[in-house]
Amino acid sequence: MRLIALDLHCPIVVALPRGGVPVAMPIANRLGSLLDVLLIRKVGVPGHRELAVGAVSDGQGMQFVLNEYIAERLKLSHHDVVALAKREVPELERRRQLYFADQPPKPLSGKTVILVDDGMATGATARMALRLVRQQNPLQIILALPVAPASSIAELSHDADAVICLHQPEPFHAVGAHYRSFDQVSDDTVATMLRQHRISRSATSHDNPDEEATGKLPEQSVKQRGEPE
Repeated sequence: MRLIALDLHCPIVVALPRGGVPVAMPIANRLGSLLDVLLIRKVGVPGHRELAVGAVSDGQGMQFVLNEYIAERLKLSHHDVVALAKREVPELERRRQLYFADQPPKPLSGKTVILVDDGMATGATARMALRLVRQQNPLQIILALPVAPASSIAELSHDADAVICLHQPEPFHAVGAHYRSFDQVSDDTVATMLRQHRISRSATSHDNPDEEATGKLPEQSVKQRGEPE
């Protein structure tokens, strides 16, 4: 599905760092909306950290989603997994401080959340992110991506209210394969872009964090970070 113009009520653009920030910033600029990031840490199984039993975000307090299938197979209780999740919170707080200094995460309740990443392969990270955002009671969630396989988009139809994707190539091998350049985005780059956006909003008198905005999500807005082929 190609990215189309949408009428949005009280939009806020939320990026998945680090790669999602260069894609999300021009969208937020065009909408005149707030720009935030959703910091996620995979909650790995002890001894097999690559196996995720859940995910945690800073959000409004600790936001947590559980992979019930993995937890049941490994006989991990909810208490066990929450304890594992709490170990990831200091790193989330460190990155929030790096990106936003002392500013807390923006409230998402009642907002149209445009969740942005630089692309999607299996959709596992996006699914966890969508569920974490849903816990904050937004008006609706729109997942916006430059590139992703059609199969992964279809699997997220129950987690997002809409998925907007510019390119759905087949066969799909990796996100980076569909970009002209796919350089690593550093923490310093993310912090700089977020600071520039805050300065830009302040200069255009849109510096009230509770201010409602409406706007269009233009098709060309997400063609950034080396533009997908």
